[in-house]
Parts: sequence; C-alpha cells; structure tokens
Amino acid sequence: MTIKAHPGIERMLRDIRWETSETRAWIGKSELDPRVLEAMQQVPRHAFVPRVLEDCAYDNGPLSIGHGQTISQPYIVALMSDLLATQAHHVVLEVGCGSGYQSAVLSRLVKQVYSLEIVPELAQAAQERLSRLGYGNVTVRHGDGYQGWPEHAPFDGIIVTAAAPEIPSPLVEQLKPGGRMVIPVGLPYMHQELLLVEKNSSGVITTRNMLPVAFVPLTGDHGAADE
Repeated sequence: MTIKAHPGIERMLRDIRWETSETRAWIGKSELDPRVLEAMQQVPRHAFVPRVLEDCAYDNGPLSIGHGQTISQPYIVALMSDLLATQAHHVVLEVGCGSGYQSAVLSRLVKQVYSLEIVPELAQAAQERLSRLGYGNVTVRHGDGYQGWPEHAPFDGIIVTAAAPEIPSPLVEQLKPGGRMVIPVGLPYMHQELLLVEKNSSGVITTRNMLPVAFVPLTGDHGAADE
C-alpha cells in the first residue's frame, strides 16, 4: 500500500536535527546516522496515530494511541534507532510495539523485526496496520515483553519502548554477543534514563546513560503494576 508523502515530514526531520544538536553533550554526537533519518523520512507517521491526531503526527512530541500508551516523539524514535547501530542483516527485538511506528522505522534498517505488545488490542491493530502498509519483515505478538522472545533469540539488537524499574535479565540473556539494547530505566513517568546496554564478544555487559527521558511504564509480571 502506498501512502502519499506528508508535508510535515520535512519539518519533523528539521526538528530531529535541531534536537540532536541541542542534546549532543548527552548523546555524544551532533548528527544521527543518515540511514536512520532516511527511514524516518520513508515511514508515514500519520498512518500510525489516531485519525483525530493526524494533524499533529509530525510534531516533535509523544501522542496518545489509547489504552494508556503513547507513540514516542520522533526525535526519541530516531535516537533509539541510531543507538542500536543496526546493519541490514540484523534481527532485532522490540518490546512495546504500540501502534507499530518504531517497528516500521526499524524495518527499513534491518532484516527482521520481532515486536511484543502486552495490550492485545494494540498488538492486533499494529500487525494489521503494518501488514496493510507493506512492512512484511515485522512480526507482532501479544505477550509480556519483559520475558523477551526466546524462540527467535539471540538478537543483534533489542529496543524497549517503556520504562523498566531495572534492566530485565531475560533481555540481556537474549542479546547476541556484540549486540546492543536501548532501554529507558527508572520510576514511572519520572527519574528515568535512556540506557545503552552493550554486550561484548565475551558476554561482558556495559551500560551508558544517554539522556533523561519520560516513558510510560513497562507492565506485566515483572514491570510496574498494571493499572
């Protein structure tokens, strides 16, 4: 399915470049990977937000997608995608599919995306939307993302789009040596840090704080308590 390019895309890309420059002291770079920006340009964000919010789709801020969940602001989507340092042959896991927007961006960068979503209605809608729009290398499943997706592990990269109280050990185990995980960690809606987790060829884990953030909490048996 082809969707006409939206005039808001170029404004969104300018905002991403501006915010990247403004946060360079935190993230250690003043420009993001051109492959990531190209993917952001290719994916029609307005197709992943509720119809009543389409006019705001390319604003540089999060938007509600229902069920207490949000679609992250474009800059954060771009930054997290950049921090994964993806390659075309990679297989990645996403925890927190939401509307499927981050999945679609990643699908332009890697071979295969496996995405978990704990809200069944969102999981079903995201898979239908991604299939309809032609993102055939994304597979969505309803499930508790804290536990990962061991059947398809190990992963070259793991991206978590909800804040966990700590780094989930099952996800660390499912990360391939040489792989990266990007995850917000901290208390719900406050005191959160976006972490870059790296596993070297010997399996040793290192973490780096990249940026203060504010995400919805990771829910499930080992995340924050369900509302």
